[in-house]
Amino acid sequence: MSPSNCTSDRIARRSAPRALADSREPRLARPLRRLLGSFATCLVMASVGISQAQTNPVPDAGSTTSATRSEAPVEVFNRTIAVFRVPFLGVSAEDRARRTKAVVNELLAKDGPGEVTVEKAPQGNLLMIDGQLALILTPEDANLLRNESLEATTKAAVAKLEQVIDATRELRDRSRLLRSAGIAGLATVIFIAIVWLTWRLRDWFERRLTTALRRHTAAVHVAGTRLLQAERVAAIARWLVHALSWLLLLVLAHQWLSRVFEQFPYTRPWSEQLDGFLFEIARQIGGGIVRALPDLLVAVVIFLLARGTIGLLDPFFSHIEAGRGRLGWLDADTARPTRRIFSVALWLFAIVMAYPYLPGSQSEAFKGMSVLVGLMITVGGSSLLGQAASGLILMYSRSVRLGEYVRINDQEGTITHLGTFTTTMRTGLGEELTLPNALVLNTVTKNYSRAVQGKGFILDTTLTIGYDTPWRQIEAMLVEAARRTPGVLAQPAPRVFQTALTDFYPEYRLVCQAIPSEARPRAELLANLHANIQDVFNEHGVQIMSPHYLGDPATPKVVAKEDWYAAPAASRDESAPSGARRSA
Repeated sequence: MSPSNCTSDRIARRSAPRALADSREPRLARPLRRLLGSFATCLVMASVGISQAQTNPVPDAGSTTSATRSEAPVEVFNRTIAVFRVPFLGVSAEDRARRTKAVVNELLAKDGPGEVTVEKAPQGNLLMIDGQLALILTPEDANLLRNESLEATTKAAVAKLEQVIDATRELRDRSRLLRSAGIAGLATVIFIAIVWLTWRLRDWFERRLTTALRRHTAAVHVAGTRLLQAERVAAIARWLVHALSWLLLLVLAHQWLSRVFEQFPYTRPWSEQLDGFLFEIARQIGGGIVRALPDLLVAVVIFLLARGTIGLLDPFFSHIEAGRGRLGWLDADTARPTRRIFSVALWLFAIVMAYPYLPGSQSEAFKGMSVLVGLMITVGGSSLLGQAASGLILMYSRSVRLGEYVRINDQEGTITHLGTFTTTMRTGLGEELTLPNALVLNTVTKNYSRAVQGKGFILDTTLTIGYDTPWRQIEAMLVEAARRTPGVLAQPAPRVFQTALTDFYPEYRLVCQAIPSEARPRAELLANLHANIQDVFNEHGVQIMSPHYLGDPATPKVVAKEDWYAAPAASRDESAPSGARRSA
C-alpha cells in the first residue's frame, strides 16, 4: 500500500467510527478489520478526489491566492488546537477544521487514558489520541510568515490537545467543579468587599486632602496676592483621586475576572488571554522604556553639552556687556544680542542633533506634529521674523541705545528696553510706550543724547517773534531764560539759531544741554525753561503774538511784573519750604 493510501486510511478511520475495533475483539481480528476498512475507504476517497479534481482543480503548492492561504482554526473547549491553511486531498481548510473538531470531540467523549502521540507520514504529521487519528498537519499548515516549522507547529498542537484532555477530565469531576465554584464565589465576595472599601477610602482621603490643600493654598501669597485658588486646586485633587481609584478598580476587576475564569475548564483560556493581555501591555511599555533609554541618554548628553558650552561663554559675554572689554565689533551694545543669537543657534543645533534619538521621533504622530509646527512658523511667523530682524539691525547698527532720549514719530522719551521684537520708551508724562522694532527701523529717529558732551541730553525749543523786534535782543533773552533754568549746563553755552525767515516772523530755536537723562526730569526741565522764557520776555516788554499774527494791538500784550503772581498763584519763595527760603 502506498503512503497516500496510508494517509487516506487514517482519515477514513477519523470519519468512520465504526472502523474502531472494540477492545474485547481478538487480537488477530482487529488488524484484519482495520485493513479491510482502510482498503474500502481508500477506494471511496480516491473516487471523490478524482471527481473534485475534475470539477475544481486543486491549486499548486506554491500558489499564494487567498483561497489556498485562508486560515481555518480548530477550536475545542474554547482553545485553538491548530490552524489549517491549505486544502488537503481536495478538502478545503474550513472543511478540514470542521471535520477535525467533530473527530476530536468524539474522541474526547470516550473515557480513555488520553495519550497523545505523533506519527510521521510523507504528507505530514499525524496526531493520535489513544492510538486513533485526531488530525493531520501538513508542512503548508505551518505559519511561514513567522518562520515556524512543521515540528514546532506539531509540538504546539500536542500541548493544546493535552490541555483539552485535562479540561475534559476536570469537567467530569463534580467535586472539583464544586470546589472551583466555591473558589469563584469567594473571589467574588472578596472583590465586592475590596470595591466597597476602596470607595470608602476614596471619600475619606478626598475629604482629608481637600481640607489640607485649602489650608495650605490659602497661606501662599505672592506680592500680597493669593497665588493659588483653593477651589481649583481642590477640584484637580479630587479628579486625581477619582482617576487613581478607577484605575485601581480596573486592575482589581481584571484580577477578579482572571481568577474566576481560571477555575473552570471552558473559561480558562479567557483567563490566560486576560493575563496575556495585561502582560503584553506591561511588556510593551517596559520594553519601550528600556529600548528608549540609550537613545534618551544620548539626547540628554547632547543637551548637557549645549548648556555647558553656553555657560562656559557666559562670563565672556557678561564681561563685554558690562563695558570692561571690547573685541572688534563686539562691544557693550552688541554683546547682549550676540549672546542671544549664539544661545538660540546652539540650542537649535542641539535639537537637530538630538532629534533622531528622542523617543517616538520616528513615529507618524511625531512627524505630523513636526510638519504642523513648521507650517505654523511658515504661515504665521513672517511678521515675527521681520520684527526680530529689525531688532537685530537696531542693536548692531547702534541707532538707539538704552538710556538715550529720542524722538520717534510724535513720541519722545527715554529708551528703557531694546528687545528682539519691541522697543520700550518711557515719556516724561508717566507713559510707557511699546513700539514694534519694524516701526522704529522704518521711522526717522531723533536722538537727543548721542551728540552731547558727557552725560545728559540736548534740550531745544522753538519760538517765533515779529520782525519789529531786534533779533539780537531775542537771542539774548532766550540765553538768559536758559541761564535761569536749573539743570541747564553753562558749558557748552546755550545757543540760538534762526532756522527760518517766514512771511510774518523769523523762527528762533534755543539749543542747550541739560544734565538729567531720565524722561520725567526732562519734561520738568522743559516746562521750567518755557516758564522762564515768558518771564524774561515780559520783563523786557516783548510780546509773543506768533504764530497767528494779524496786526499790532493798540497796547502791548505783556504781563506786568506786579501781576506775575496774581491769585491764586504764589511766588516761588512763598511756595518753597521754610528751610529752602532760609537757605536761599
